[in-house]
Amino acid sequence: MTIKLSDHFTYKKLLRFVFPSIIMMVFTSVYGVVDGLFVSNFVGKNAFAAINLVMPFVMILGGMGFMIGTGGTALVSKVLGEGDRVKANRYFTMMVEFTLLLGVILSVLGVVFMRPVAYFLGATDDIINDCVVYGRIVVGFTFSFMLQNVFQSFFIAAEKPKLGLYTTVAAGLANIILDWLFIAVFNMGVAGAAFATGISQCIGGVLPLFYFALPNSSLLSFVKTGLQLRPILRSVANGSSELMNNISSSIVSIIYNFQLLKFAGVNGISAYGVLMYVQFIFIAVFIGYTIGSAPIIGYNYGASNSAELKNILKKSTLLMFSSGIALAILAICTSGLLARIFVGYDAELFEMTKKAFAIFSVSFVFAGFNIFASSFFTALNNGMVSAVISFLRTLIFQTSSVLILPIFLEVDGIWWSNSVAEICALIISVIFLFAMRKRYKYM
Repeated sequence: MTIKLSDHFTYKKLLRFVFPSIIMMVFTSVYGVVDGLFVSNFVGKNAFAAINLVMPFVMILGGMGFMIGTGGTALVSKVLGEGDRVKANRYFTMMVEFTLLLGVILSVLGVVFMRPVAYFLGATDDIINDCVVYGRIVVGFTFSFMLQNVFQSFFIAAEKPKLGLYTTVAAGLANIILDWLFIAVFNMGVAGAAFATGISQCIGGVLPLFYFALPNSSLLSFVKTGLQLRPILRSVANGSSELMNNISSSIVSIIYNFQLLKFAGVNGISAYGVLMYVQFIFIAVFIGYTIGSAPIIGYNYGASNSAELKNILKKSTLLMFSSGIALAILAICTSGLLARIFVGYDAELFEMTKKAFAIFSVSFVFAGFNIFASSFFTALNNGMVSAVISFLRTLIFQTSSVLILPIFLEVDGIWWSNSVAEICALIISVIFLFAMRKRYKYM
């Protein structure tokens, strides 16, 4: 039985609706992890450090897609809730057209400026070539990466979450197979990892264009329309929190790398790279939930259904904290196994990574609620509050923690910084939820 955005959501129905989005994001993270796994084990830790250095830049560009996808989905869901499907399809088409145009421009610029960007990010002479090769190839596919991020959100608004899941699974399987083929069989090194990622992103970003261009049974389809500045700016402004989160996270990653070079050398960067790859899988549960639940929130906001907003907020709060505790325990218990899979070939690096991930995992307890709180306000079309939460959580709290804590705790301070930042962000999220409750009537 099809679940509609207009339904009343019990725990069972809510979890059924968001489950494809969670699996979709987890699978996306897993095939991203496979890149690092193959590079680390088949090419070496220097190559692994190289792709981790340029990854923040890649994620900033791809974050443009998250910005348009989340902001655009919130707007389209709200319009659907208001009952205007014609306008919703026009806005949807505009968002995809704008994403494709911006993606091509960013792809060209990224390829041209990759070498100076790599040096700016801290690349040394022994890894610069790997940074440039990997970066130029991956950035060349930015347009498809952005489209993939956009469609992940719009498949939910179209009431077709399973199609989004199937597309992501197909892209993920392609990436895993191509990683093995290009790296393990053909010995293409970091270039092989980059091509595998780029080709898989085309599956996730380009194939949905055909689905929405043809007659389909979803709520959304492409229509003839030109770009209009006002809805695009509105969506970009509303989704700016997602871009802010990507930019801030990337900046924080750069600062982490600088601090780790200072306190732990190249091994520190490699250990942090493992943390980032593995934490993507755990955080993907929270991100998948927010992607899946955001259209529900946007639809009921547009329909002025405050009772359902209260229902979703209450259930989501419980789900985020309970899953956060469960994931933290799981991560701590498996820290040794996960470290061994990536860097078991180096005893010193293995011990550092195992300890780092056990400490870092505490942050999962609080991260889910903070991610949901930011997404909640984006879905309510309040990009300002969402952006403030994301900005404080990532750029201010994490940057401050990673700069200050090592003064007292040395390398361990770097690993604890994320947990401290999440606790600070939790306080801010709760304050905003209480401050805005009368305006949106969700409490």
